[in-house]
Amino acid sequence: MRSPAPPSGVARRGAALVAALTLAFGTAPVAPTLAATAERVTLSPTADPGTSQTVTWRASDDYAPVLEIAAVADSDRIRRVAGVRTGGSRGTHYRATVRGLDPDTAYRYRVGDADGVLGDWHTFTTAGDDSDPFRFLYFGDVQNDISSGAAPTIRAALADAPDAELAVHSGDLVDSAENDRQWGEWYDAFGVEATGGVNQVAAPGNHEYSRRELSGHWPLQFPGAGNGPDHEALDGTVYYTDHQGVRFIVLNSNYAYAPGGDQDGWLGSQEEWLRGVLADNPQRWTVVTFHHPVFSSTPGRDNGPLRERWLDVFEDYGVDLVLQGHDHSYGRGNMVANRTGDPDVQTGPVYVVAVTGPKMYRVDDAVWVDNGAEVRVQRGETQTYQIVSVDGTRLDYVAKTRDGEVVDSFTITKDGRGKRVTDTLGG
Repeated sequence: MRSPAPPSGVARRGAALVAALTLAFGTAPVAPTLAATAERVTLSPTADPGTSQTVTWRASDDYAPVLEIAAVADSDRIRRVAGVRTGGSRGTHYRATVRGLDPDTAYRYRVGDADGVLGDWHTFTTAGDDSDPFRFLYFGDVQNDISSGAAPTIRAALADAPDAELAVHSGDLVDSAENDRQWGEWYDAFGVEATGGVNQVAAPGNHEYSRRELSGHWPLQFPGAGNGPDHEALDGTVYYTDHQGVRFIVLNSNYAYAPGGDQDGWLGSQEEWLRGVLADNPQRWTVVTFHHPVFSSTPGRDNGPLRERWLDVFEDYGVDLVLQGHDHSYGRGNMVANRTGDPDVQTGPVYVVAVTGPKMYRVDDAVWVDNGAEVRVQRGETQTYQIVSVDGTRLDYVAKTRDGEVVDSFTITKDGRGKRVTDTLGG
């Protein structure tokens, strides 16, 4: 099967990123040192990534933060945007949001002390028109043995799709929520060219919680787009962002950690919000990500409350991709009710479970089958990354190993004949 070709407009994403990644891949990850100016620079999506951008970073000093930014094509016209101090975790964390940007425009920026030293320059490109083709990456659990076990798969993904405009993470980025060394390994595995040049669309997993509390690192690094439900415990972990014809929706599936044991309120507030976000969705495509699968692939696991509250919403509103983690294997399937007369084609949402790190679990399809669903592809003991290409009425998905083996692929088309999800592995 032919892997999806890069969309025609990808060249504008910058040869500088490709060169920087090429240089980085030949070196082993280095433990981070706390910088006086800026480290762990991260792009976080806003609700409108065509005209605004949020940047977070950490430094050793408590200073007056600032972001300097200029269009690459007019690099002498530098704007200064004041940042805010957001908290401390082995250093001081800052955030700045710049607004009034031009869509589909390459920018360079740097952050640091308004009265002192600024950091290195980084680049990103704002979102373009809804019809502009683009690619994004999807990573399952990184979690364990990050530097030597997960990093090679991450770097293979970045080398395979250096033009990717977003990185979607379905939770368990690290194993221990408050372990600063592990967070450093995660940042080293991706490199600042990726974290500081590509919007990170991240959902928290159970390992981002410690004693039922969200990691102190999480809101400092991944503040969200600020448009989630009115529920204090979900602040910053539930949101959506629209990017070139796709509505990306992040949910928080960690209902077991609901304050006061109010799991129904935790899930119900998200369900109500989700219905509104989907009912008022002007985008052609919809991608939802969260951690715990609605159809578990590991024997003895089942997230029934998620399925009871969210599954019908996904089906009713025709969500295209539901990207999950947690079960440390690869699995992809759909509801049996969405089958067609062609065994390679179905018409409903696609449910995926993936793992990027080396920790693995056993697999079976019992939960799928027992709840009216079917597995089309399932693999244990397999680390993968996923590339999704969106071009108008067509979406191409491919899952690969670090060695380039294609584990799964399919195409979704939406045209005058309706929606069709067609298996393409081996086709």
